Amino acid sequence: MPLSLYGASPRCRSVAIAIGMGVLLWGGGASAQRVDLGSGSIVETVKKLHAGEYVWAPEIAPEGPTLLIVNLKTQRATLFRNGVPIGASTVSTGRPGYDTPTGVFTILQKHVEHYSRKYDNAPMPYMQRLTWYGIALHGGNLPGYPASHGCIRLPIGFAKLLYGSTRLGMTVVITDEPTTPRLASTLSASQPFSEVNGSEGGTFVWQPERSPSGPISIVVSVADGRAVVLRNGVEIGSGPVTVEGPITGSWAYALRSVDAAGPHWMRVSLSKGGEDGRVPREEWQRFKAPESFRRAVAGILEPGTTIVVTADSLKEGATGTGLTVIEAEPTEKP
Repeated sequence: MPLSLYGASPRCRSVAIAIGMGVLLWGGGASAQRVDLGSGSIVETVKKLHAGEYVWAPEIAPEGPTLLIVNLKTQRATLFRNGVPIGASTVSTGRPGYDTPTGVFTILQKHVEHYSRKYDNAPMPYMQRLTWYGIALHGGNLPGYPASHGCIRLPIGFAKLLYGSTRLGMTVVITDEPTTPRLASTLSASQPFSEVNGSEGGTFVWQPERSPSGPISIVVSVADGRAVVLRNGVEIGSGPVTVEGPITGSWAYALRSVDAAGPHWMRVSLSKGGEDGRVPREEWQRFKAPESFRRAVAGILEPGTTIVVTADSLKEGATGTGLTVIEAEPTEKP
């Protein structure tokens, strides 16, 4: 979709025309281009990309829920659909003093043609907002290192393709682990958590009316012993969850489908040391929650639900890692 100039002010039109004339530069100069996948995998190909390059192969998984992983250490982004990587790109994130936050976010707003109110109406084509305080995905210049004011810059071609493949409320995970996320086998389980035997196990909050519809993201903090439930980017519940056995790093589970055999999940490692291979059906038995909270969560699960499990605390300043869960409401007009 081309940038619309209809009804724009002369100043906006001139800026948009400048965008069109500078498209080659926005992707990182002459190296900005889409790279053919060939016989290799996306996970292997993304390691070899130069600044401004990207790979796109949606035919690998034509349907299913999507999840975007942005890696600050490698300056790469990988898009998963139905648990399978279908696209990857180089990125340019926040430079020193304007660090891009790590954590679990949802896409709050989308604009094909957008201008920054914070930075002198700087153009941000194919903008997808992650926070109400200025962090977003958008097309921009990729010099080969972190150079933004906190946003995640993408090659303009990849930004456009990504924009067409996402929807509001989709989960975006930003990590600073140095490894590329890896795919694990299908996980089938009847419930997302096991109940706590003989006890409610603590209090929980459940307000599904705050956001009646939209993609569901669940963040489980092992450090806090708690889960936060977001629907369409709005927190609708939270409750105590404990995990038996060791948990290191972070994992993401995406619900692919639900059939007579129950839910079918895919697991993606977000941190170093994640093991590949088949995930046993008993995986969820390690996660203990009050029965009423477990049933409430199970009642809203649908294909596209994402569960992120992290060893970090979600409390501000608790670990120094900066892991955050996106705020639900705007603090100012975007």
